[in-house]
Amino acid sequence: MKEYRFALQAYKGVGTRYTCPQCSRRRTFVRYTDRENNIHFPEYVGRCNREDTCGYHYTPRQYFSEHPDMENSAETWIKPVLPIITEPTSFIDAELVVKSLNKYEDNYLFVFLCNLFDRQTVWDLMQRYRVGTANHWKGATVFWQTDMQGRVRTGKIMLYNPDTGRRVKLPHNHITWVHSLLKYENFNLKQCFFGMHLLADKSKPVAIVESEKTAMIASIYVPEYIWIASGGKNGCLMSESHILRDRKLVLFPDINAFEDWEMKAKQLKAKDIQVELFSYLEEHATEEQKRNGYDIADFLIQSKPKESILDKMLKKNPNLALLIEKFNLTEV
Repeated sequence: MKEYRFALQAYKGVGTRYTCPQCSRRRTFVRYTDRENNIHFPEYVGRCNREDTCGYHYTPRQYFSEHPDMENSAETWIKPVLPIITEPTSFIDAELVVKSLNKYEDNYLFVFLCNLFDRQTVWDLMQRYRVGTANHWKGATVFWQTDMQGRVRTGKIMLYNPDTGRRVKLPHNHITWVHSLLKYENFNLKQCFFGMHLLADKSKPVAIVESEKTAMIASIYVPEYIWIASGGKNGCLMSESHILRDRKLVLFPDINAFEDWEMKAKQLKAKDIQVELFSYLEEHATEEQKRNGYDIADFLIQSKPKESILDKMLKKNPNLALLIEKFNLTEV
C-alpha cells in the first residue's frame, strides 16, 4: 500500500480536531500534516468532516499552487508526493435552477425589496444574481451559488419577513440547502461565492459582504463595485480566494465580525491579493446597531430615498470622505 507524504492528521483525541474555517463547527476540521515533519501548513489547510453540509477541503496541492514564491523551495517537497485524488465537484440540475427563477410575487424577499426599489429594478436584480423562489416554505428564497462557468454548486434556501426583510428565526431558524433536500447520491459539495458568475466583468473592483441579501441591495446603491457574498463570516472567502487575484478587493464585514475579517484580510494579503477593509461601520455604529449586527445594507437602507446616501454619511462624519476617496466610491 502506497503511503502519501502529506496526509490528514490521524485522530488522537479531540485535541487533533479543530474548528472548521468555513462552517465554524468545532472539532470537525482535520489538518494536513507532513510525515517528514519538515512543513507546517497554515491552519486552513485541511478538510471538514461535515462533507454533506459544509464540504470544505483545502489540499496541500492547492496551497503550493497558490504560493508560487515557494516554488523553488517546495520543489523538493512536491516531487516525492503522490497525486492527491479529489472527487470532482457536483452541480445542481440546471433545469431546476431555471424553473425557480420566477413566481417572484410569492417570494417574500422580492416583496420586501419592492418596498425599497421599483418592481422592474428588483426583477432585474433577482435575475442578475440568479435568485429563485423555493417552495420549501411559503415565501422562501433560494440563493443559487453560480460559479464562473455558470454551473450551480448548491442553493441556500432562506425565509424572510416580507415587511422587515429580516430572516425568520422563530420557531426555528429557516435555512436549509438544496443539495441536502434533494439527497443526491455521492454529492461532492464545493461552495463558491454568491454572485461569483458576475466576476466575469473585470472592469470593476470587487466588494465582498457576508449576506447574499446585502450583496444584492448594495449593488443597487453602489453599482461601481461587483458585490458578492461569502455566505457568512466563515464562508468560502479563503477556499475560493484564488479567483480574486489581480482584482481590487474591499471587504465589508458585519459590525460584529470585524476582527474575524481583519484576520482574513491579512491572510489574503499574504496570498498577494490586493485587499482593503471597510472599517467605518465598526468605528461609528451606535450600541443599538452593534447589538443588532448591522451591515452595510442596513446603513444604506436607513437613508431617506431622496437624500444622497453618501452626503448623509459625510454630514455625520467628514472623515468618511477619506474612505470614499480611497475606495473610489461615487454618488449613485
